[in-house]
Amino acid sequence: MKGVLLAGGTGSRLDPLTRITNKHLLPVYDRPMISYAVEALVKAGIDEIMVVTGGTHAGEFLRLLSNGEEYGVRRLTYAYQDRPGGIAEALGLAERFVGTERVLVMLADNVFGRTIRPTVERFGQQASGARIVLARVPEPEHLRHLGVPELDEKGRVVRIVEKPAVPPSQFCVTGVYCYEPSVFAVIPTLIPSSRGELEITDVNNHYVAAGEMSYDVCDGFWGDAGESIDAYYNVVDEVRRNGANLG
Repeated sequence: MKGVLLAGGTGSRLDPLTRITNKHLLPVYDRPMISYAVEALVKAGIDEIMVVTGGTHAGEFLRLLSNGEEYGVRRLTYAYQDRPGGIAEALGLAERFVGTERVLVMLADNVFGRTIRPTVERFGQQASGARIVLARVPEPEHLRHLGVPELDEKGRVVRIVEKPAVPPSQFCVTGVYCYEPSVFAVIPTLIPSSRGELEITDVNNHYVAAGEMSYDVCDGFWGDAGESIDAYYNVVDEVRRNGANLG
């Protein structure tokens, strides 16, 4: 399985911290944010990684990560997204890198307290389709800003709703997605959203509709450090106290 880290975007929700840098280069406790995402994949057994980024600070990732050897990466490559076309479009840039293998996609501003290796192992045993990681979020006001799965009586995902006014469950979809290579045939069929972007929720709902979506529930802490300045500092405090990618 190969890994794709998505580290683009303008980081506008973290303004003014991001006026002079990419948000994924901001410090989280004692090292840059992106390093936690690289570590998460390596600890999960993925050592071929592509970093997809964009904007005026893209070159800083090369300066920081170099060839990835320091981080335990066997092969590290880069792709440049020249416009804000959405997460699904960014994933599409990795098609040749991924080839015929399966892929784990991670938003590089997501930080987990425990390793995501169990998800990788379960997806490896899965016959086909996709697998996502959910996190329990008890506050409805927080869920209204996230992608939320609707579950049936057997706990299967019926659909994923983006920023629902009335959240259909107490879970959100985190920024970890596992796909078989068929995902690169799905992306060209997507219709841009009202934001003019190709949305990863539409990719996930494709697999939900096909009955090929599985999930794990996050064990321990999960935080989206790019969601807001408050969320960013919450992640920093959590990592300082308890660490990340443990187990």
